[in-house]
Amino acid sequence: MSTLYRDTGVVLRVQKLGEADRIVTLLTRRCGKVRAVAKGVRRTRSRWGARLEPFNHVDVQCYSGRSLDVITQCQTLDSFGSGVVSDYSRYTAGCAILETADRLVSEEGSAAHGDSLRVYLLLVGAIRALAGRERDASLILDAFLLRAMSHAGWAPSITECAKCATPGPHRAFSVPGGGAVCEVCRPPGSVLPGPEAFRLLDALLHGDWAVADAADAPTRRDTSGLVAAHLQWHMERRLRSLPLVERKGDPTLR
Repeated sequence: MSTLYRDTGVVLRVQKLGEADRIVTLLTRRCGKVRAVAKGVRRTRSRWGARLEPFNHVDVQCYSGRSLDVITQCQTLDSFGSGVVSDYSRYTAGCAILETADRLVSEEGSAAHGDSLRVYLLLVGAIRALAGRERDASLILDAFLLRAMSHAGWAPSITECAKCATPGPHRAFSVPGGGAVCEVCRPPGSVLPGPEAFRLLDALLHGDWAVADAADAPTRRDTSGLVAAHLQWHMERRLRSLPLVERKGDPTLR
């Protein structure tokens, strides 16, 4: 027998199915990642097809099918998409956030354990911040990536050596080595970002927005490069959306 259930979630991506349907992938609060069919939503007369678009935060009712669940009802909780897609820098940052969440929560249809629930909460907060346009999009993206990696157990070491735990500050950063490294443990290929980059990494990880907002353009670019490299090293694959992210490095909010 089919099971009817209800949950809240963020739409991560959509795919066409047949002539009028879509497969919708959501990250939900209780059920983790869910792929479900939304029937008839591509028809012009569909009353709720526009609600099932990427970035939107929705309340859905589904019943479990043999291969894919089927969405029977959908209500919009937060229409974040309207505040994201009209701005290229926010749209590209948002796409990177959605793709990261999709990759981090890989198991579909499983119950929402602590990790997927934390990623869901981070995702809602990040997309809400992007749509609110109160902070620079690249800072929001990097803060999300750092905190998501922390929940996955991949957070880079920032204030102590990743190898020997000697307290910092340290000058070198090694992606394969796990983050900041001291002079003794520093492996070949390490980079030497400025001390401002380490301060920005720590501020983004712990939500110190006064420090983050005050960072200059070169520091933001350097920090973004470290975050992207660290994430893709641990995921063992490149994110398709990251190269498209617009890194203007302009600290002036638009």
